[in-house]
Amino acid sequence: MSANATTSRRNFLKSAAMAAASALAADSVFGEAVNPVPPGGNELPVLPNVTWDKAPCRFCGTGCHVMVGVQDGKVVAVTGDRQAEVNKGLLCVKGYHVGMVLYGADRLKTPLLRKNGELVPISWDEAIAVIAERIHTAPQKFAIYGSGQWTIPEGYAANKFIKGGLSNNHIDPNARLCMASAVTGYISTFGVDEPYNCYDDLDHCDTLLLWGNNFAEMHPVLFSRVVDRRLRGESIELIDLTTRHTRTSQQANHVLVMQPQSDLAIANCIAHQLIERNAWDREFVEGFCNFRGPGTPASLKGEPITFEQYRAEVSQYTIERTSEISGLSPQQLTLLADRFADKSRKVLSLWCMGVNQHTQGTAMNNLLHAIHLLSGHFGRPGDGPQSLTGQPSACGTVREVGTLAHALPGGLRVDDEKGRQIAEENWKLPAGRINPQPGYHTVLMWEKFCSPSDTEGALDTLWVQVTNPGQSLPNLHKLFNRKADLDGKFLIVSDVYPTATTELADLILPSAMWVEKNGIFGNSERRTQQWYRMVSPPGEARDDCWQMIAVAHKLFELNHEGMKDRDGNFLFTQRDESGSEIPLWEWEHYYDINIDERLYEEYRQFTRIKHKDLAPYPVLAKARGLRWPVVELQDGTWKETRYRFVEGTDPYVEPAKRFQFYHSVTGDDRALIWFRPYVVPPEVPDEEFPFWLDTGRVLEHWHTGTMTMRIPQLQKAMPTAYVEINRDDASELGIRNGDAVKLITRRGELTLPAWIDGRASCPPGHLFVPFFDEKLLVNQLTLEAHCPFSKEPDYKKCAARIERVTL
Repeated sequence: MSANATTSRRNFLKSAAMAAASALAADSVFGEAVNPVPPGGNELPVLPNVTWDKAPCRFCGTGCHVMVGVQDGKVVAVTGDRQAEVNKGLLCVKGYHVGMVLYGADRLKTPLLRKNGELVPISWDEAIAVIAERIHTAPQKFAIYGSGQWTIPEGYAANKFIKGGLSNNHIDPNARLCMASAVTGYISTFGVDEPYNCYDDLDHCDTLLLWGNNFAEMHPVLFSRVVDRRLRGESIELIDLTTRHTRTSQQANHVLVMQPQSDLAIANCIAHQLIERNAWDREFVEGFCNFRGPGTPASLKGEPITFEQYRAEVSQYTIERTSEISGLSPQQLTLLADRFADKSRKVLSLWCMGVNQHTQGTAMNNLLHAIHLLSGHFGRPGDGPQSLTGQPSACGTVREVGTLAHALPGGLRVDDEKGRQIAEENWKLPAGRINPQPGYHTVLMWEKFCSPSDTEGALDTLWVQVTNPGQSLPNLHKLFNRKADLDGKFLIVSDVYPTATTELADLILPSAMWVEKNGIFGNSERRTQQWYRMVSPPGEARDDCWQMIAVAHKLFELNHEGMKDRDGNFLFTQRDESGSEIPLWEWEHYYDINIDERLYEEYRQFTRIKHKDLAPYPVLAKARGLRWPVVELQDGTWKETRYRFVEGTDPYVEPAKRFQFYHSVTGDDRALIWFRPYVVPPEVPDEEFPFWLDTGRVLEHWHTGTMTMRIPQLQKAMPTAYVEINRDDASELGIRNGDAVKLITRRGELTLPAWIDGRASCPPGHLFVPFFDEKLLVNQLTLEAHCPFSKEPDYKKCAARIERVTL
């Protein structure tokens, strides 16, 4: 172990420890400072008159569990849950401060309606009536823009409301912007979505290969497993395939800096080398795989090809040609192939936004699965491909509940007749109620909302819940800001704080958040996680799910036929033990029952359709999350599944099958090995715009900073956005550290401070800007070009120039 490696690991752990200590010694919100050293075992800190309960963290898709301490109706302490497998009691710097997200000074507490250009307080009755009247007048011009931060019951209610009630499929989540390419990649490879494996792979892999993923900062608790194994003396090789040096690079054995979008060529080059060396796993491939090409024109379904055709296609990606495309050396490309050729090693590939936010995101997901299938690095603990997500329930609420414009719960689709029939039966709808035409995906939805009302397919009313598109959409000038200049548009925003989105809102609804309501999330490893309400929301803030049900009932009162089931009952009817209907639409009765449990159990019947079985609610309530499929054993206990498609771990794999891809695209229990070609990005640097611009997150802040920028410790640690620039480029342009610079693309310009060789380091010709700062909206500059199949935009590369601002 080198001295530099030892020092960097020590610094990483020291930073984590300081984060924990500062969090536990938080200011007035958390009361008196407590001992920053957690007690041993599963014991919780002993604080006077504090009660504790479990919940998943409110931030990323890792799904860490926290124990939340409540005193006198307020969250006063947070600690990592030592009984949770995901994080084993550890939290990141954001997680240790998560309790403080509830208590920002500018918390929204009353509904606000824009009248004569000013936002004025109104009653909830008026707010609900305004929404219902707009929908009732033009239901086809209404859309819902939701979130991977919706709880599972919230997303399920919204999906049922719009698809089962309004016969309108214009619902899409912000997760379209972050993991849609992973969805299309899994479905087109295995016939069904979501990872087959789990976080346990981090404890068993020999080589961890990161594809454009700053793992140390974006998923620090998971990354700590790597650090922990090394500190125990285990050997784990880390290969960082990246476009810039990051804190992850500091821990890597090999840092491979590639050109943007060249990952396509690199993956094909690995496949080519495996075949040329005869190092591919013939037995696995011939037994469990088929080959697929993109087709003409290229499509998500593609067309069957033979092994020889596949071999011919990847043969174009020689080491020499791929080196020219990618900027990697022949030795580095050989190193990658060496790892996949070695069957004695367990190779884990991880990726997140670097692969997904990509105009060829589906293709790149296909290729990552392909090289693992081709090499046989699949199905053993520590040996396989796995995508990660960024939001706490992008998997549970978006991918599983089906809050995408084309989807229905349980992996069904609106454009499939059988799927519609199943949903109509489960929802007790009259036949034909569900519209077979998919709705607008996110980019198209906002284009239609930002178009004049008299244009074809225009949307006039859009309801945003639990997300901040006024900051997170690409090309904001086109997809959001235009709303301000259009007549007849009505933007509804349910949120907890003022945001860039509420700036243009016509109606703002104050929402309850996190432990102010019951909830269920689904994390990146198929783990479904439940929690109970622990404190009340402030002022008149109310649950997002209640808001949706209240509007649905107002439409029912207006005699909207879609709000009735086939028997004429209200779409969301719930009855008590005596058979009397519970008026859930009245806030004072909303918690008369656990509506989360009722909606979850109704949704659970969908999950068995494609072997995504969820545990019953009472079972889930006792657990620290369970990975589906969860099946009942003969003794009445419930067992989760660590690895799907693998005999002995997946209860749905038939005996003696070894591997069974039971929802395969080809209907023969085989996975697909795809060929997808390298494609030049839609926008590349040129003489006018000579730099690559990349965007992303930082350790201290989560997404648009709506929550984390209101936590003083995190705001002080990272107070403002910046542009990261290479030292040589800065010297050539006369830019010094901290100088104000102007960043310009074909879509706009932004002035912000320069940071030279700070936390990370860009190679020459590259720039990086984080998007958490609502005062410096880098998405005014980004490109809305998106993957043709997943419709996910590419935030990772566009052409830019940079100029020093002279004062």
